[in-house]
Amino acid sequence: MINLEKEVAIGIPLFRLAFRPFFLGAGIFAVVSVFIWMIVYVHGINFNFSGMSPTTWHAHEMIFGYAMAVIAGFLLTAIKNWTGQQTLRGPGLLVLFVLWLLARTLPLTGINVPLLVLASIDLLFMLLLVVAATMPVLKAKQYKQLGVVSKLVLLMLSNMLFYLGVSGIIEDGIRWGLYSGLYMIIALVFVMARRVIPFFIENGIDGQADIKNRLWVDLSSLVLLIALWILDVFTNLETAVSTVAVMLVALHIIRMAGWYTGQIWSKPLLWVLYIAYGSLVAGFALKATESWFGFSPNLSVHAFAYGGIGVMTIGMMSRVILGHTGRNVSEPPPILSWCFILLVCGALFRIVFPLISMDFYIYWIGISQLLWIAAFMIFLVVYAPMLWSTRIDGRDG
Repeated sequence: MINLEKEVAIGIPLFRLAFRPFFLGAGIFAVVSVFIWMIVYVHGINFNFSGMSPTTWHAHEMIFGYAMAVIAGFLLTAIKNWTGQQTLRGPGLLVLFVLWLLARTLPLTGINVPLLVLASIDLLFMLLLVVAATMPVLKAKQYKQLGVVSKLVLLMLSNMLFYLGVSGIIEDGIRWGLYSGLYMIIALVFVMARRVIPFFIENGIDGQADIKNRLWVDLSSLVLLIALWILDVFTNLETAVSTVAVMLVALHIIRMAGWYTGQIWSKPLLWVLYIAYGSLVAGFALKATESWFGFSPNLSVHAFAYGGIGVMTIGMMSRVILGHTGRNVSEPPPILSWCFILLVCGALFRIVFPLISMDFYIYWIGISQLLWIAAFMIFLVVYAPMLWSTRIDGRDG
């Protein structure tokens, strides 16, 4: 086991732990990619995405670009804490990050990069991430953590399906890959949320909280999420999809009720995670009602992706950076509340306002994009200096 108290700072700060380059990359890419998507979608400017349609590129990059960067940074940092084993750092971490960066930037160069080259770089990044996450777990013999690693493997296979679809080898590969990737990230978010949100609440509020976790909810929600993934992606059984989605809404409301205390609303780093979790539950509700009311699938997708994954990841990154740079997580920068508020408002414009009126749909999209960009620009202004600087307590990491 590593004695974390006696670690000595090694190498340049940005590549001492995975959260540093990947959270910085995720923040920058969140701004750049959505800005490009805005000028393409709202303003109709043509852009070459290495043979992919703009919509396909946007969907892929939010899942396998932005979200994967956050996952890589979070998991490789968390696995060090879970196992006591050193995770990827220094030159190895630099290689992993460069592979992620190349896969994101090559489609934006205007050069017609062969799809095989782009896919090889992106899948190599994911393969090395799987290896980097697996080795410390095996060394520490913490085999229960392999459940998390298995989701990384499924994410890699989902990305492979996507590229096989883009290349025309598998007819439904694009849809299968994108939706499978989305469901795998939802699964990872739920696993991480179940591990950390109750702990954060208990340790983050002023006073005590009666936190309730129920094993039957944990197990049944996992089984039902797997069922929803298979039914929604690989079948046309709309009634079954709606039924399973309704059951997931009920289970996750029970879980959220077991975590709830009114004291979270005075703590931005807590309420942002709770709201994000609620958006994921709203995604299941919208998924259930698609066949009933004819709602666009884009609404449930963005409840999952924008309101759920987007808000959850910015909240998680904000807390992890404070803690792992030696700062007090109980005293976040005051402007952080506005960062979260902007992003939550953006989710409302993207998900709720189209339900009220579709006449101004292009405006709802544009406003949500601007609010996303503004929120992540605040995030970068606050956190970028922390990410490229040494810990304030002088320790490694």
